[in-house]
Amino acid sequence: MHMIRNTRSLTVAAMLLAVSVILSFLKVPVTNLIEIRFNSLPIAISGYLFGPVMGGIVGMLADILGYIVKPTGPFFPGFTISSAVTGVIYGCLLWKKDITLIRLALAEALQTIIVSMYLNSLFLSILYGNGFMVVLSARIVKSLVMYPVNLMLLFSIMKPLAHIGRDTIAVG
Repeated sequence: MHMIRNTRSLTVAAMLLAVSVILSFLKVPVTNLIEIRFNSLPIAISGYLFGPVMGGIVGMLADILGYIVKPTGPFFPGFTISSAVTGVIYGCLLWKKDITLIRLALAEALQTIIVSMYLNSLFLSILYGNGFMVVLSARIVKSLVMYPVNLMLLFSIMKPLAHIGRDTIAVG
C-alpha cells in the first residue's frame, strides 16, 4: 500500500471519490428498482490508476459518503459491497495494463454481470422483498442498454488517461 503514503496518489484518489459522490446525485430513476447512474466511472478510474485494493476502498467510501451527504432511501450495506466490488473488478483488469477496447469491454462486462445484474438485483430483492428473478428480469434490460453507454464513456475517459501516463497522474 505504498500509494497510501504518497500525497499525490491520495489527492487523486480523494478527488475521484468526491467526483463519484457528486455523480451519485445525478441519477435518472426509471422505477424503484432501476436507476441510471454514472458514479461508477470514477471508481473504475481509481481501479485503473491504483489497483484493486484502492479501487475497492474508493468504491466503498463513495457509497458510504454518498449516503451520508444525501441519503435516498434506507442505507443498505449490500450496495457498499457492490461499489467496492466494482473498484476491485476494474483494478484487477486494468491496473498496470494497456487500455484497449477489448480489455475495457471485458471489465465492463464483468462489472455489469457480477455487480449490476447479480449483486444489485440480489440486494434490491432483499431490501424490497421482491423475488430475485423478478428484480433480475427488470434489471437485465437496463444493464444491456447501459453496457455500451458505459463502455464508450470509459473508453473516452481512459484512453486519454493512458496517453497522459499513469505515473504523471498518480504514483503507485
